Amino acid sequence: MTTSRTQSVPGVSASPVKRSPLTEALLNRRLWLGVLGWTVALVIFFPIFWMVLTGFKTEAEAIADPSLIFSPTLESYAEVQSRAGYAKFAINSVVVAFGSTLLALLIAIPAAYSMAFLPTRRTKGTLLWMLSTKMLPPVGVLVPIYLLFRDVGLLDTRTGLIIVYTLMNLPIVVWMLYTFFKDMPKDILEAGRMDGAGTLQEVIYLLLPLTLPGIASTGLLSVILSWNEAFWSLNLTSSQAAPLTAYIASFSSPEGLFWAKLSAASTMAIAPILVFGWLTQKQMVRGLTFGAVK
Repeated sequence: MTTSRTQSVPGVSASPVKRSPLTEALLNRRLWLGVLGWTVALVIFFPIFWMVLTGFKTEAEAIADPSLIFSPTLESYAEVQSRAGYAKFAINSVVVAFGSTLLALLIAIPAAYSMAFLPTRRTKGTLLWMLSTKMLPPVGVLVPIYLLFRDVGLLDTRTGLIIVYTLMNLPIVVWMLYTFFKDMPKDILEAGRMDGAGTLQEVIYLLLPLTLPGIASTGLLSVILSWNEAFWSLNLTSSQAAPLTAYIASFSSPEGLFWAKLSAASTMAIAPILVFGWLTQKQMVRGLTFGAVK
């Protein structure tokens, strides 16, 4: 079905502008895709919105009154802060998330470089084996890692969490960097070799600057994964090195769940990473689409 639009110009008779069926179909498709996108976004965002809202309620209102209309209060936030120091847990999360990301990048960049530019018959098999380790349930290796950390004194330490988080994210980091490096034209590195550049010079002065968007997006993803990790933090820490994920779990007690306090603690825990993700979303999208258009 075609639609028309009338344009009026002084001194010229009005004439309808007709859209072709193809143009009409494309406009309808764009409209429905936009509606679908907003619907999915609202469905994903609603639990976060409800959690933030619940944090401003009293415990009685959080349990018995699911209404959106209530008198907001900071009572839950005050009790959460007085019960446990938020700053200590937040500092632990920052140190562990960024420390494990930096260590993962330092290991993954040389590994991805060798696999992308110096492949062997076993390169693809090695990549698949690294990715297959993500299919192993963490609880399957909890006991040996716990005993090992206990014997070497890494339980309830930031160093122990950094090591575990690095090993947890390393397969993904290597895979992403390998993909970005593989898309880079090899002629650039060959030109550098002809000018006398060694391997280290190639990586520092050619590879890293040209693939910086991909490295940045990989690092951002690693930070987010480390920040949200709960299994290892709950089992390998108690008080000294506990991050914000353990901080949230501390508001679950044998007496039950205190929904208002739990929501307030969760909001305080996810707020930094939400702001961080919002500020770096352009860099992440740019890095994830790096090399898609040539």
